[in-house]
Amino acid sequence: MAFNISATEATQASRSPMRSAFPSGVPSFWPLAVAEADLALTDSLQNQYCTSLGKNSLDNSCLGIIISSMSSTETATRKEIYDLESYDPKRSIGGLLGRVRIEIVAALDAELAPLDITAAQFAVLKSIAHEQAGSASGLCKDISYDPGAMTRMLDRLERRGLVRRVAHPNDRRASNLELTAEGKAVYPKLRASAMKVLNRLLSGFTQKEARQLERLLQRMLENA
Repeated sequence: MAFNISATEATQASRSPMRSAFPSGVPSFWPLAVAEADLALTDSLQNQYCTSLGKNSLDNSCLGIIISSMSSTETATRKEIYDLESYDPKRSIGGLLGRVRIEIVAALDAELAPLDITAAQFAVLKSIAHEQAGSASGLCKDISYDPGAMTRMLDRLERRGLVRRVAHPNDRRASNLELTAEGKAVYPKLRASAMKVLNRLLSGFTQKEARQLERLLQRMLENA
């Protein structure tokens, strides 16, 4: 004998003392069994819905239940890049940057030799040309150079007619630095030589990799 009774009707009937929704002849246990099946199905669908919301959700429609996999005490632990056991000065960022700098200076010295300019002198001319520093003290800070050695280098560049000292408008004890006409004329050649050296050291790199390296080094400077 078949009974076309929906789960909802069964539930309503199970909650009625008279259970009048069911026809005669239906076993007395039937309404309660159908109601229990309906509730089980409802719970199953609700659990599936709550789970689909994700591990990090708190949903009011899920009866205020907190997903068990969520932990409010979980914190991301930042691991240091170097530690005493794994640190190798030769292979560290600092060691590699130091060696790269040495190679750049040596290669630039060789490249600029025909122009009778050293890598250190180029650094000074570059800082003045791009207005990164306009005084001897500013140059010392910009390229990390000894004040006495800086004064002697500026004297040599001034004698060669590449740089001149100009009186500071507001301070008689100080002077500004600027490139002479000859210095401005030779600077593009120095700049081209520097780019040639860097391109050689970046051989095998893509432009995207070079830009990424620049960004990473810039981030290091921002952390300094």
